[in-house]
Amino acid sequence: MYCRLLRLLQLTLIVSLLSACAPAADFHTNQGEQLRWSELEGQYIIVNYFAEWCAPCLRELPELNEFYHSHSDKAQLFGVSFDGLNNQELSALQEAHGIEFPLILNEPMAQLPFPSPQMLPATYVVTPDGEVKGPLLGEQTEASLLRAINARP
Repeated sequence: MYCRLLRLLQLTLIVSLLSACAPAADFHTNQGEQLRWSELEGQYIIVNYFAEWCAPCLRELPELNEFYHSHSDKAQLFGVSFDGLNNQELSALQEAHGIEFPLILNEPMAQLPFPSPQMLPATYVVTPDGEVKGPLLGEQTEASLLRAINARP
């Protein structure tokens, strides 16, 4: 019995040490994803900053939802709250405004490869080779996002 307990403790310690050595995620989404930018290389990533008080941000949401549903094979789309809402507030905002694409959580703090924008709405595009384009300022449409990633409808 003692040997089994000791072996279980050893396995637990090994698993703990191995998971502690794993690189930390750069950001977490409200869909339970823990992602690193290095894992996303080779694909287009679109990051849209929005705020509830920003009328153009709210107007572009249907276009962003459409892009997410129709073109997720061409690019991944994530939203970021400009106001730094906590996870519970972000969930309420998503539900209230029908946001259907994943949102990057502020808890824990996200590590993004670009600064927060100075104006809204603002959208960044990260190319497959990691180049950051933008911010694209103003309301985005399905068509403008397709142009930003050099894709056809």
